[in-house]
Amino acid sequence: MSSLPNCPKCNSVYTYEDGNQLICPECAHEWRPDLEEAEYREEKQIVKDANGNILNDGDSVTVVKDLKVKGSSSVLKIGTKVKNIRLVEGDHNIDCKIDGFGAMQLKSEYVKKA
Repeated sequence: MSSLPNCPKCNSVYTYEDGNQLICPECAHEWRPDLEEAEYREEKQIVKDANGNILNDGDSVTVVKDLKVKGSSSVLKIGTKVKNIRLVEGDHNIDCKIDGFGAMQLKSEYVKKA
């Protein structure tokens, strides 16, 4: 019996070596045991809109609630369409440019996929 470690993703015991990598045949996860977990982790951030649809970079979204613009007396009206969003990490997880307002960050729970 081999002394290879279990898969860190699904905990499968059926891992095997391929060069300097270990591979899990059950979930297809590949990793190098000599590297830290943070170095080889390739988890992608999943961002969902107000309706639960998954958002991607470059999507167009529509604002579902009137939003006050911080530092201004302006209001971003419901139904405003925002094109070509960019997903970022943090509390406000959407970076975008809105016509008439400029560069802005939005929370994904206040938009829906267009």
